[in-house]
Amino acid sequence: MTDAPQDAVRDAVPDEVSDEATERVGSDADAPDAPDAPDAPDASEGQDSAEDEAGPADGPVFEAADRRGRIVADAEGVRLSYDEEACEFRWDELAAVESAKGRFGKRFTVTVHTPDRRWYPIDLLAPDRGRIAAWEAELDAVLDAYFDDEAP
Repeated sequence: MTDAPQDAVRDAVPDEVSDEATERVGSDADAPDAPDAPDAPDASEGQDSAEDEAGPADGPVFEAADRRGRIVADAEGVRLSYDEEACEFRWDELAAVESAKGRFGKRFTVTVHTPDRRWYPIDLLAPDRGRIAAWEAELDAVLDAYFDDEAP
């Protein structure tokens, strides 16, 4: 009867804590839950593989950031954030995406255009000029993979 209250407490504790507790209990030779401990990692591995199959990691991903701004483009669309402001666009909501690098310096600009003739530019400062070329190549790969520029 002493095992029943421990099981009830273990079920009420969040999974992260219970996994740590299971590892501690698994080190004791007389613990009744020791055979169940190896099953826990197998369950988490299955969750990771399910997330990999459904997640945006299946194709190319572009991500660039500086101290104030961030651009992410993946299978879901394009997300821009600058300081406290953020916006998201699905690929079917976009008319065009263009990028430009500053003639001098380390400025990289991405502008998202919508069909209703609005545009949303964001400027990032790259750590060096070589990083701008890498960002352009990564963004081009994402646009080639996900953006359909054909008019319906």
